[in-house]
Amino acid sequence: MTDVAPRTVRRIGSPAAAALADLAAIFDDLQTVLLCCERLVTELRPGLAKQLDETVVEALWTTALISYSRCFAGGERGMGLTEDDVEGLELKGEKLAWHRMLRRLKKHYADPAANPREVFTVGVAVADGVPAGVAITSARQDLVDEQTVRQTGALAFALSKLVDARIAEHQATVLEGAQALSAKELETLDEIEVTGDGAPPPRPEDEEGGRA
Repeated sequence: MTDVAPRTVRRIGSPAAAALADLAAIFDDLQTVLLCCERLVTELRPGLAKQLDETVVEALWTTALISYSRCFAGGERGMGLTEDDVEGLELKGEKLAWHRMLRRLKKHYADPAANPREVFTVGVAVADGVPAGVAITSARQDLVDEQTVRQTGALAFALSKLVDARIAEHQATVLEGAQALSAKELETLDEIEVTGDGAPPPRPEDEEGGRA
């Protein structure tokens, strides 16, 4: 590759480019999981002057679960992660069982018909053998704990390294295809407006706080 700064960016519509875009989206979701886990560890860690914000904890954990599960959506191009990918990670412990547990939790937290926070029960208040009123009781569900968050972050970090390697492979394939195009063919491709500094997203090995 050349070190000359590009003047324009052209859209590539090849299957390899589409697959690369899918991988980039998966990588972004895994980074979201890691960021949520890092924030959750901070929120859950006890502090003398800090009051636990259960709304923030639920929001972060729900986002982490949904983002994690989205990485395993098959999609038309089959770039989604699989259980074989999880099983092949160099992590100790029951990683596949943990993965499946996270998928089940996602269904629970994202269920539009169920409240993940509390279970409500309605009863009748009885006085002197006759109904005197209606009582609504609730049982609060436990919040996610720090150990669960840390193990989820470790799994997401390992998967992000796997996806990053696949991104590098697909980048090489896309570049090889683009280099085969003539200058005239390149000019026919749609131009993509680029904002910011154009820097690529950080790779897992560059993330100092990558592990939850």
